[in-house]
Amino acid sequence: MDVLSDVVAVMRTGRPVVARVAWEAPWAQRFAPVPGASGFQVVLEGTCWLLRDDADPVELRAGDVVFLPDGRGHVLADRPTTPVTGEACDPNAPDFAVDHPAPAHPTTVTLCGAYELRDVHPLLRDLPDTVLVSGPDLRAAVTLLAGELDHPRLGSDALVPALLDTLLVYLLRTWFTGSDRTTGWAAALTDPVTATALRHLHHDPAHPWTVAELAATTGLSRAPFAKRFTALVGRPPLTYLTWWRMTTAARLLRDTDAPLATIARRVGYASEFAFAAAFKRAHGTAPGRFRRAR
Repeated sequence: MDVLSDVVAVMRTGRPVVARVAWEAPWAQRFAPVPGASGFQVVLEGTCWLLRDDADPVELRAGDVVFLPDGRGHVLADRPTTPVTGEACDPNAPDFAVDHPAPAHPTTVTLCGAYELRDVHPLLRDLPDTVLVSGPDLRAAVTLLAGELDHPRLGSDALVPALLDTLLVYLLRTWFTGSDRTTGWAAALTDPVTATALRHLHHDPAHPWTVAELAATTGLSRAPFAKRFTALVGRPPLTYLTWWRMTTAARLLRDTDAPLATIARRVGYASEFAFAAAFKRAHGTAPGRFRRAR
């Protein structure tokens, strides 16, 4: 897997939720924080404003996608001055769409939803608290998603979650590849040296990597490579490798019934004992107890 695909596969859990909501002016709706999840808003038709307590209002137009990595609360409204009435709503609530029946003359149509996340990767922590993106790939995914929500057909129950995951990958790809930042993960994923090393680590985390071997794959000597990797990723190469191994092991313990010895080998440990000790240092509990608690 490439790095972004691998990260999304590990972080995403549960079933993403989404509702298509039509609004008639004047309107203003507060959305409650969603702990342990990332929220999103997609403008399908019309315009609206995104209002946050700690930032200036932002006008949104059809095709805009807003991603809130930490699931923070916010307000959508037809105008910044429209008063907010009623209780804050939660897109995770099963009756969310029912509570917002389509008006006779909608002025704005949105998709409101959330992704449940776990083992949040530093890539996601490196994002700003509000990500605003748009682009042809995103519009294509949104069009397909909106069509399945508007007219459910045979297979829609399988397609909607898949399209929501597609939307997540597109919006992360759009932000990271479109950013001109020279530090952090936006730079790490586009820097040829760091990106090459990350691809190797994610492709084969069980390999007994050394800094010198990773440096050789990038064409740099050991010291310049280690300095560059640490500056962009935020951790030295082998520290990141250990963290990723333990994150991958946690996913395998939760999502599979593979024996501990098999998981140990898949993340680079020759013995179950050595794996258990490393896992306990990382997660504060033994692998078996972690699995039973899932």
